[in-house]
Amino acid sequence: MSKYLNPKVDLTFKKVFGEHPNLVKSLLNALLPLPEGMTIEKVEYLTSENVPENPAKKYSIVDVRCTDNKGRGFIVEMQNYWNKEFFSRTLFNAASMYSKQLAKGNPFEKLKEVYALALVNDEAFDYKGDSGYMQEFYIINKKHTSDIHRDLSLIFIELKKYKPLDRGSRAIKELWLRFLTEINEQTEHVDAVMLENPEISQALEIVERSAYSDGDLYAYEDYLLELMTQHNSVESARSEGRAEGRAEGRAEGAKQRSIEMARKLKLKGTMSDEEIAEITDLTLDEIQKI
Repeated sequence: MSKYLNPKVDLTFKKVFGEHPNLVKSLLNALLPLPEGMTIEKVEYLTSENVPENPAKKYSIVDVRCTDNKGRGFIVEMQNYWNKEFFSRTLFNAASMYSKQLAKGNPFEKLKEVYALALVNDEAFDYKGDSGYMQEFYIINKKHTSDIHRDLSLIFIELKKYKPLDRGSRAIKELWLRFLTEINEQTEHVDAVMLENPEISQALEIVERSAYSDGDLYAYEDYLLELMTQHNSVESARSEGRAEGRAEGRAEGAKQRSIEMARKLKLKGTMSDEEIAEITDLTLDEIQKI
């Protein structure tokens, strides 16, 4: 029987980061690209808030919300499968936390920054030439890109793209990323550098199977089964989408070749539009527009 449970599953994720302020504080300080000189010193959990129904919610763990001793807001969530709904959801949650500061009687100039950290166990973004695992979104002046406003900061970390460069590194950022990407039901041995760090060691103790009741383990296995079902559903939809995309690409290529052929035949001037339409399978209207 495995020693550890997967920390990316709802039950374990919330136990690690939703019940231990020192661990979520460490995670935030390690993974958020905070401005120089900024450190989160202390966090306090907020009560869970309801979020609107949306088709993507079953793939997401919602979420850990907290504030620090300076009033800044933080949201942490794990997303197991990515789709376009998640970016909007993350922005909505961050904006909601930001705007609710006014409900407490704060004037606009007293509003504090909100940071949303989304850990994605999937590949979310496909930017050509960029294989990085972290994407940062802020409010930026398009013309003067050095003018960055961090009132709302959305940070997405694609765990599947993370590869440790130095497995001997004791940097807390690397250790948290390794904890999230390497620890699961198949883990038999943990590197000494992870065990030596008190926060990672504490997190490992929290995800030990022996720490959970039979009821907890039943819920955990039930969630894994649901996750597997959703994985098959998502992959099937993606495969169909790729197949449709390839078919559309082939059809578009064939259409462009027909247009090019029609253009050359028209330039020769030896055939009527009707004859060109018969050869190329284009409509008369399409040929007349060439």
